Amino acid sequence: MTVALLEGSEAIADAMVAAGCRFFSGYPMTPFTEVLEHMATKLPEVGGTCMNAESELEAVGMAWGAAATGTPSATGSTGQGLSLMQESLSEATLARIPLVVLNMARAQGDYWQATRGPGHGDSRMPVLAPMDVPEAITLTQLAFELAYRWRNPVLLFGDYYLAHTATSVDVTRVEHEPLRSDDWALTGATSGTGNARLVSPLGSGEHGANSSYADHLVECARATEAMLAGIEPLAETGFCDDADVVVVAFGTPAKYVRAAVTRLRAEGARIGYVRPITLLPFPSEILANAARGARTVAVYENNHGQMIDDVRLALAGAVPVQFIGRLSLDSSGFGIAPDLDSDYLRDKLLTVLDVEALDG
Repeated sequence: MTVALLEGSEAIADAMVAAGCRFFSGYPMTPFTEVLEHMATKLPEVGGTCMNAESELEAVGMAWGAAATGTPSATGSTGQGLSLMQESLSEATLARIPLVVLNMARAQGDYWQATRGPGHGDSRMPVLAPMDVPEAITLTQLAFELAYRWRNPVLLFGDYYLAHTATSVDVTRVEHEPLRSDDWALTGATSGTGNARLVSPLGSGEHGANSSYADHLVECARATEAMLAGIEPLAETGFCDDADVVVVAFGTPAKYVRAAVTRLRAEGARIGYVRPITLLPFPSEILANAARGARTVAVYENNHGQMIDDVRLALAGAVPVQFIGRLSLDSSGFGIAPDLDSDYLRDKLLTVLDVEALDG
């Protein structure tokens, strides 16, 4: 075990290298830039390649091409840059290409983009949302394993805090199944054999010469359905057994919410929390069970309210749901949230608790 004080961007880069990533491409945009810089330093040391692309369009195209050869690959940006990548990421899902995508987001306004995208053709990407640097190390490596297991892009949803917080961590490789690509990758090994491989959003040719684009789309839909059913939804819960109020939050804000809930518990309040770790598939059953005895569920997000839709779908009207978050940013808009303050969140949650006490 080697513990080092690392900024989140460097820890994520180390985790990608440990997972086997050997190609990375991106265009600088804060707070993603530092990940790109660290990959530019680290990948050549292990025989890999990092490309500083002319734009996000070129970055995703480069990653697309590298991943199609079976090379474990990744790309990323902030939400603004990922908006430019949506078409290519959708095509990657239809081509069944494993690819890891980072969103080092500014606040949490990209939730819908992440969980409802990417774009066209029924395409979906599993989404993992770490709350801090140590968890990001684990989930980054899980992202590669899931991408190869299901031959589909997987998104890691980070933020400014995750990228810039320095933490003492141990970046150790997490043992997963080997990243296998020998049965589909474009390595050139089958050229001239009459059985050359095809990796394309229009179809792979696996279904015979008479198969149609419609058949391919149906097969992709089946693969997506199997993927979302096959990935175990992950969430952290706390103090929910007797909670009158259950608070739901994800990512960095969830760590602050957890601290505020723990503090209120110590003061005798009947309050609990649920932190979704997989945003897609959403941990609906975990949330429903955690909120079964609650009088209300409060959703905290650093946006105008997006995950709240999935919370309401998970609870199906069994428990009232209210939004208690708001968009909180520094003057630069990079994602530092003044609201992420223990006293502020405690007072916010006390308001919900007081209303519940009055209703009771």
